[in-house]
Amino acid sequence: MSEFLSYLQLGFEHISDITAYDHILFVVALCAIYRLEQWRSVVILVTAFTIGHSVTLALAAMRIIPVNSALIEFLIPVTILATCVYNVTGYAADFNRKSLRIKYALAAFFGLIHGMGFSNYFSMLLGKSQSVVKPLLAFNIGIELGQLIIVLLSLGAAYIAFNLFKIKQREWNLFISGAVAGMAFMLMIEAKFW
Repeated sequence: MSEFLSYLQLGFEHISDITAYDHILFVVALCAIYRLEQWRSVVILVTAFTIGHSVTLALAAMRIIPVNSALIEFLIPVTILATCVYNVTGYAADFNRKSLRIKYALAAFFGLIHGMGFSNYFSMLLGKSQSVVKPLLAFNIGIELGQLIIVLLSLGAAYIAFNLFKIKQREWNLFISGAVAGMAFMLMIEAKFW
């Protein structure tokens, strides 16, 4: 297997690893307020997240920014909880351009935090490699592919809930955001950085 495919697979496994489900929770939280028909907005959101993720992953892997692993492991579930709280309190059915820009900016910012969470391991994988560009690109394409599968499953579940079971979107949002927030809160408790 080529180096590119190895890093692509690693990125895909990183996002879809059920034992490290914090990324899955974050993507599910991002999707909670959307319908299947709004898939383009969700794809832009997760891509903004991936861009933020790749920036700090690269900076931390090249040792340009320091990473306090314990603090990052606490902040990752904080970003998940914040997304859930925003879903419930800042939910706007009209999805105007201003609110979408805010959501994209938040997703990118939260991606910056999540990128630091994997940087130490990614640095070890790179070793003394001359370039981080190709491995980083492959890794982030893998992450994006994994996220798109999670988006598809989340929006598919929402479609079934709305159309087959006649669940209202607000109730779906409250249920998904509440469940994800509860899991994020448990992760915050487990990640004692102080």
